[in-house]
Amino acid sequence: MSDLFDVSQETILVTGASQGLGRQFARVLAAHGAAVALAARQTDKLNSLEEEIRGKGGRAAAVALDVTDTASIAKAVDAAEAALGPVTVLINNAGIAIEKLATEQTEADWDAVIGANLKGAYFLATEIARRMIARKQSGNIVNIASVLGTGVLKAVSPYAISKAGIIQATKAMALELAGQNIRINALAPGYIDTEMNHAFWSTPAGERLAKRIPQRRVGAESDLDGAILLLASNASRYMTGSVVTVDGGFLLN
Repeated sequence: MSDLFDVSQETILVTGASQGLGRQFARVLAAHGAAVALAARQTDKLNSLEEEIRGKGGRAAAVALDVTDTASIAKAVDAAEAALGPVTVLINNAGIAIEKLATEQTEADWDAVIGANLKGAYFLATEIARRMIARKQSGNIVNIASVLGTGVLKAVSPYAISKAGIIQATKAMALELAGQNIRINALAPGYIDTEMNHAFWSTPAGERLAKRIPQRRVGAESDLDGAILLLASNASRYMTGSVVTVDGGFLLN
């Protein structure tokens, strides 16, 4: 059964790979044999991760990418493919959140969140898809959504809107590209403990939020390992337009 989740023949571009979930995805995919292009704006952290993966016998290359800049998107994909070969899988993970009530969000806040989370992800996916079509190559795109794409909390309205958009973009592109043998699915994590939010889970607000999760715990980054391997590998060969939720039951409330 291990062959079912094999990614050793894949060249996978992971965006937002400098930290958090993107870094975890890159580590897991590289550990399972994929050649991994590590993309983000913070290239110093990417270089460190590239060295780490190569030190363990893996294949990796760091590439600079600002998903809010469409010119940067094409250059980053060019660099990734020059280093590792044609991209066969995209993990569309880069994104940000700005925590303010809707009445306090500025136009600049909106543009930053929607630009990174929705516009950037959409145009990177279309760039990759065009290249796959031109090569007559089957392909696989995994968009990282969120439980807030279907449910909401206070103070993150642009983020929730962007992730709802990602879910719809996944379905719309999946329908259009299925005939080209390109699959597009989404992974919707719930609340995951990362270095960026770790301190929050020890606060009263964090503890209250964790208690709302039916499994009574916040997810660990490693709780997404199985889902990302499923979606990145041929194990999901008959899935397209699907949204895989990994949230400890949060959306059941």
